[in-house]
Amino acid sequence: MKLEIISPDKTIFTGEVDFVVLPGSAGEFMVLPRHAALISSLKKGEIRYSMNGTETKLVVSSGFAEIKDDKVSVCIEKVLD
Repeated sequence: MKLEIISPDKTIFTGEVDFVVLPGSAGEFMVLPRHAALISSLKKGEIRYSMNGTETKLVVSSGFAEIKDDKVSVCIEKVLD
């Protein structure tokens, strides 16, 4: 499954992942390959994704995610420290 994380000023990550966990406005949710199409708003929180068994975490501001055709597109305001 392809994951793309972007902010207004740059692309933060693009690549193939095993799964991604997103901080949805109604609670955290996991996206696996072949997930049903979905659009969700995101709250400030942690995005976690796994690439070849290695997990990466990013703390992000609010935004939204679109899941469609085995691709997860995440648009956020910024990555927080």
